[in-house]
Amino acid sequence: MSFKTDIEIAREASKRPIQEIGAKLGIPTEDLLPFGHDKAKVSADFIAAQRGKKDGKLILVTAINPTPAGEGKTTTTVGLGDGLNAIGKNAAICIREASLGPCFGMKGGAAGGGYAQVVPMEEMNLHFTGDFHAITSAHNLLSAMIDNHIYWGNELEIDERRVVWKRVLDMNDRALRDCVTSLGGVANGFPRQTGFDITVASEVMAILCLALDLDDLQKRLGDIIVAYRRDRSPIYCRDIKADGAMTVLLQQAMQPNLVQTLENNPAFVHGGPFANIAHGCNSVVATTTALKLADYVVTEAGFGADLGAEKFMNIKCRKAGLAPDCVVLVATVRAMKMNGGVAKADLGDENVDAVKAGCANLGRHIENVKSFGVPVVVGINHFSGDSDAEVAAVVDYVEGQGSEAILCKHWAHGSEGIKELATRVAEIADSGASQFAPLYADDLSLMEKIETIAKRIYRADEVLADKKIRDQLRQWEEAGYGNLPVCMAKTQYSFSTDPNLRGAPVGHSLPVREVRLSAGAGFVVVVCGEIMTMPGLPRVPSAEAIMLNDAGEIEGLF
Repeated sequence: MSFKTDIEIAREASKRPIQEIGAKLGIPTEDLLPFGHDKAKVSADFIAAQRGKKDGKLILVTAINPTPAGEGKTTTTVGLGDGLNAIGKNAAICIREASLGPCFGMKGGAAGGGYAQVVPMEEMNLHFTGDFHAITSAHNLLSAMIDNHIYWGNELEIDERRVVWKRVLDMNDRALRDCVTSLGGVANGFPRQTGFDITVASEVMAILCLALDLDDLQKRLGDIIVAYRRDRSPIYCRDIKADGAMTVLLQQAMQPNLVQTLENNPAFVHGGPFANIAHGCNSVVATTTALKLADYVVTEAGFGADLGAEKFMNIKCRKAGLAPDCVVLVATVRAMKMNGGVAKADLGDENVDAVKAGCANLGRHIENVKSFGVPVVVGINHFSGDSDAEVAAVVDYVEGQGSEAILCKHWAHGSEGIKELATRVAEIADSGASQFAPLYADDLSLMEKIETIAKRIYRADEVLADKKIRDQLRQWEEAGYGNLPVCMAKTQYSFSTDPNLRGAPVGHSLPVREVRLSAGAGFVVVVCGEIMTMPGLPRVPSAEAIMLNDAGEIEGLF
């Protein structure tokens, strides 16, 4: 049986004018800044006027560690939002924007899939409303102003060896990881070694996603540490006098984007930090606004619960004063088989024993999410080749973990295929059962926070960090940054730093390669193992199959 591709389904969508979608949430037409007929930004004035209203219920969708078999976290987020609306609830969705890097690389887009998608799918996965371009420009404006300051006499006495602000590009390009700038003689400045990160790893991206409003945005931008003097004293963005111009570039990007699902339900799509190298959540502005306008808000956190959900709880919720009422943990039978040792080519064959063996990964995530005091429901994202016995094995395993699993067929049937999960999630959210609390206290040392995540979430035996890293953490504590949360940069494919170590490994170590202070965003980035903040393209990038057809339509996006 052949299925339509995601882009074919999206192209057939019966979209409503964006003003109608806004009206469902009580957003007046004059408070929408339209980008065409099917997407718009919500005005800052309207958002500010909602602050005194009561919050709806917050539902977080997370997942097991990703595998090549696929999990469908965004698809489930969109499907659950549609499902809640289908059972008569007033629900909105909050997801992240897509990065061009993975879109042209190998991960694909970020609009959901099948009959649980957000549209316009093609535009969302490409330039959308230009937010990422604005973030890239603001970031690189600061880079240019740092080098320009040094060129014109270096009044701030920046130590050129200690410029910590790289440039960014929203593309996977390994050639830019490590490079030398300003070659070519006196007119081009002073040569120095630097590099590029991908835009979604930029501190500016993190700041935009954590800032409460434009004033908070400019303050956080000003707090960015860009370099150090020879005496190791910091140079801030505000010292370079770039924070005002950066705020101007980001003014429109700060406004959340409103679009719709295939079933014409409202979806906020705003911000997009990666969860394996940044904090992995959509913007605080979008989430808090949605909570004022809808009774239920379904949002997602990137990659598996060991990364995205951990950072959602320990960073986003801590900083924004949020508390999830229920967590949906997405899993697939195919991924369980892969965690159980089955090769991708053999996933179509029934193998109940492999499903049972692979469930350890799911169980670890259930335990971890429960440790935050939040009730967990497992959503089994259905694939057509799943057997009843394999599904039953997952359901039985989850029951043994003191939770419950519900089979979801939203990919093939939209809201109709996920009503059972929607009903149960609404019941849990309304019950007040959540007793949310972050995993660690603000006053723990930075190293203790790293060790807490390593041992309680990853189940590592130890953290390996040399004296230089430990000394750096202590220096930041002495400078007043010890109360910040930590943002772990680690492979998404495993609880360990070895991407090939699937399941629920124990007895491993967590090697810390580097630490970075993101003073504006308000966290310390801890780079572990071989994770890269500028990814490379795979041997056969998705870009090779993306093109315009004879009708001028885009082909190859997924």
